Amino acid sequence: MDFKLRRVVTGHNAEGKAVVQIDETVSNVISARPGQCSTVIWTTDRAPADNDGSEDMSRRAVGTSETNGSVFRVVRYDPGVSPRMHRTDSIDYAVVLSGEIDMNMDGGSVHLKAGDVLVQRGTIHNWVNNGTQPCIIAFSLIGAHPVTAGNKKLDAVG
Repeated sequence: MDFKLRRVVTGHNAEGKAVVQIDETVSNVISARPGQCSTVIWTTDRAPADNDGSEDMSRRAVGTSETNGSVFRVVRYDPGVSPRMHRTDSIDYAVVLSGEIDMNMDGGSVHLKAGDVLVQRGTIHNWVNNGTQPCIIAFSLIGAHPVTAGNKKLDAVG
């Protein structure tokens, strides 16, 4: 799947001066299911984050979210993407960069288009692209406690 995205990461040199450490077209593109691909831009394994060092934190093995840290990923959903109902133990900030998509939940759905911003607070959901163009969304997932609703703990699933 063609998914070209430039990633620029800053840091510091040995003298403490601010520099660009990484400037590349992403190569860590994966496809978890038909009609979807994603790339991890950066991760952290704690909060507050550690900005020391020069390790490329996009190369760490992470799940959908990071329990005590964060994951910043960009996802492409093609028309007809395979369904995946899921819930994460995170608060997710999503910005639709291009295209349109529906987010289905237990209690209905919401239609999102380029420029829309979503705050996903641990709800079970599925992304459905009923359009004719790919939809690209940037996600920042910040580790959170599992949701409790109706006196029931709702763990991550899917």
